[in-house]
Amino acid sequence: MKNIKIIGIDLGATNIRGAVVNDEAVSTIISKRIQTKGTEEQVLGDVYGLIDALISEDVKAIGIGVPSVVDVKLGIVYDVIHIPSWKEVHLKEILEARYSIPVFVNNDANCFALGEHYFGEGKGVDYMVGLTIGTGLGAGIIINNHLYTGRNCGAGEFGMVDYLDQNYEYYCSGSFFHNVYGLNGEDVFKNAQNGDQTALKLYHELGKHLGNAIKMIMYTYDTELIILGGSVPSAYDYFEQAMWKQIKTFGFLKSIDRLQIKTSQLENSGILGAAALYYDAI
Repeated sequence: MKNIKIIGIDLGATNIRGAVVNDEAVSTIISKRIQTKGTEEQVLGDVYGLIDALISEDVKAIGIGVPSVVDVKLGIVYDVIHIPSWKEVHLKEILEARYSIPVFVNNDANCFALGEHYFGEGKGVDYMVGLTIGTGLGAGIIINNHLYTGRNCGAGEFGMVDYLDQNYEYYCSGSFFHNVYGLNGEDVFKNAQNGDQTALKLYHELGKHLGNAIKMIMYTYDTELIILGGSVPSAYDYFEQAMWKQIKTFGFLKSIDRLQIKTSQLENSGILGAAALYYDAI
């Protein structure tokens, strides 16, 4: 995999970002705004513009992470979040016809996990879960050194599992503060930084719920490493203790003794992970 240049693309809610990845080296990142309300072709034009600025004769493949359900084999994306016109886009077929190199398409949470596995805290780990905690709760699963997506690219949707009166995403994401207490998460974070006891108790509660989510993941996949990404882990110090206290009520304590939980330190994990789709495929 040395000296193989791959274009990695992270398609977000308002921007598309990309770079050429060569082993662990990343070129200058290009970022462009997306016409989120545009037609399917207009948004494809935004994608073309980014790739055109990065492509060269020595680029061997393109990987792209998209916030949607993906038919991984055919590279079809469905109902892309925040892009209403992208109901069913045969992205792999379209891009391969235009650029004549292999294209790999997957869910953005899966790309996060792959980025960590190849370039971040998960290097050398055969079994891991990348858990993205932001507005929602997403995950990518690595089993025996490869990404596991399930039949419909739906593996790792732990946030959708029923929990209490809602689901895990309701209680374990950055939306927890608004969902349960009608509070702005950024305000709660700032208050916690200032030592506000009410804010710290709220993070303690979040940690308890997240601990229960991790127990559910452990009962399901018995992984050796969980990497937390997204925006919420920046407040890790405020919920770490409560999270671990709840995790230690797990039924098989030897598994918990071996479990590692780390926060992502990787910049541009979405771009790196999208490029790593090529590595995972070969």
